Amino acid sequence: MPKALFYIGGVNRGIGYVAKAAGKGIAAFELDLDTGGVEPLGITEGIDNPTFIAIAPGGNALAAVSEVDGWHEGLVTTYEIKDLAASLRYLNKQPTRGDYTCHAAFDRTGRYVGIANYGGVPIIEEPNKSFAIYPADEIGRLGALTAEVAHQGRGPNASRQDRPHAHCIQWTPDNRFVIVSDLGLDRLKIYRFDASSGTVEDHGEVVLPPSAGPRHFCFHPMLPIVYCVTELDCALVTMAFDAEAGTLEAIASTSTLPPGGHEGASASAIAISRYGRHVYVGNRGHDSVARFSTDPLTGIATFLGTTPSGGRIPRDFAFDPTGMILVVANQESDCLRLFRYRPETGDLDPIEPAIAVGSPTVVAFHPHLR
Repeated sequence: MPKALFYIGGVNRGIGYVAKAAGKGIAAFELDLDTGGVEPLGITEGIDNPTFIAIAPGGNALAAVSEVDGWHEGLVTTYEIKDLAASLRYLNKQPTRGDYTCHAAFDRTGRYVGIANYGGVPIIEEPNKSFAIYPADEIGRLGALTAEVAHQGRGPNASRQDRPHAHCIQWTPDNRFVIVSDLGLDRLKIYRFDASSGTVEDHGEVVLPPSAGPRHFCFHPMLPIVYCVTELDCALVTMAFDAEAGTLEAIASTSTLPPGGHEGASASAIAISRYGRHVYVGNRGHDSVARFSTDPLTGIATFLGTTPSGGRIPRDFAFDPTGMILVVANQESDCLRLFRYRPETGDLDPIEPAIAVGSPTVVAFHPHLR
């Protein structure tokens, strides 16, 4: 029976947005794709608040950020993954040149790791960089940083946009550009990337509506389309992507909540089905996963409805490598909930029971099956 390996990061020391730190480190699990059963495989300890993790495209390495209250710089730590074993071998770590480090990603070759710093210390203090990029060797060991950039400005929401708040960094499919969403600026910033040196050059940006708060984004697997979830106004924005020019243009937006909305809700994660037919967005507070269909020609997303997330504060989720099971991390319920994807309708069917894990904030699947 095919099985998938996945890792869960979370909070193991106090941080303001989690009621109680109940995690222990980076937990590994095995998912039986036929039955939906999950087996815990162990926990890698010795890391502070691994609130986001990323796995290299080839599956050889894992990068984890440390997001800790009071630190002027977070950390990015890499581990070797060998022969699809669940255990992680520590490689090394680097300071992230900014605080509240909240996101990490490998470039499309696995030779570089980028991190995003949300930022919370006063803007006049050092180093206060919005993002940084590091080279990674063949097993994932990090070298000295090759690029760092500090965004400038603020948005209209005084309580959430008093300064730049980078929240997600990703490379374009052709690896020619790096895109960074900044919740504090209502912008996705675009940088030209030099793969030979690991450096970046300012290239452009796309501006979203005031107080939108762009959080995370993903690329359609077949169309020149990017989907961005905006945390503050709970919307999914469809953007046309010109790969040659390296530009984005917002072409549609729709709420992630049913009519009437939900006071206090904030959008979180985003995931797209294997062939791009459906997009999913997390609604914290409403505690649901919003479902969207995508137009096969234009890519524009249409709201279908919501599915209860099976717990409180669905912070992150991810599909297994076959695209048939979605694993949702419910941060404040200390559990994972699994759903079987129905490609015909986009519906999500719950798989029982819930899986216990402390303060989960991120789900990352290994790209290969066991």
